[in-house]
Amino acid sequence: MHTDERPDEPAWNSIPIAAIEHYAYCARQAALIHLERYFADNAATARGQWAHDTVDQTGPSTTPDGTRRWNSLPVWDSSLGIHGICDVVEFHPEGPFPIEHKSGSYRPGGPADLQVAAQVLCLRSMFSAPVPHGVVFAGTHRRRYEVPVDATLETHLRETIANLRALLQSTTLPPARNDARCPPCSLHEGCMPEAPTHPPVSLFTPEFLDDQDD
Repeated sequence: MHTDERPDEPAWNSIPIAAIEHYAYCARQAALIHLERYFADNAATARGQWAHDTVDQTGPSTTPDGTRRWNSLPVWDSSLGIHGICDVVEFHPEGPFPIEHKSGSYRPGGPADLQVAAQVLCLRSMFSAPVPHGVVFAGTHRRRYEVPVDATLETHLRETIANLRALLQSTTLPPARNDARCPPCSLHEGCMPEAPTHPPVSLFTPEFLDDQDD
């Protein structure tokens, strides 16, 4: 996971692109990481970090076929209020496109598509280029998957950003879902999804005890 937070400003002023993927996977996970600053590693996150370490050598390079690349390229879109770091951006005659590296498999229509779409919109804004698609490189199968960023996906992304920004501006931790996503999550221990559920409460609003008789 890239460290693309900006600790000198509130989380909702400019949202890290990584938070978009976290929110798309689980709103509670996004709140724990980006509001409470709680994160824990497990085998899956360690594999992911190792996979990113192989491409996180910042700067330009050229592939054997002459394609220009830039590793760990910072990107942003001020109109959307998002920022992040692309694992790799390749520059072709028709324009640049981002390549997001994942250590596991790829699921079409999943959270990774929104993460890549956010990178694509940043590149469109920064380079004034069409950038019709991005790419997810899945380590499990060692192959690239093209993610077309059309009007439907862009609309979905904008709605997700708006919902995420509202979450980051709130003081309420979303309830745990306690479903199939929970056991493999590295935040499982701190999230405690198996705990009895209660109505959502403010993280910062004090609760007063009832009057007690002496």
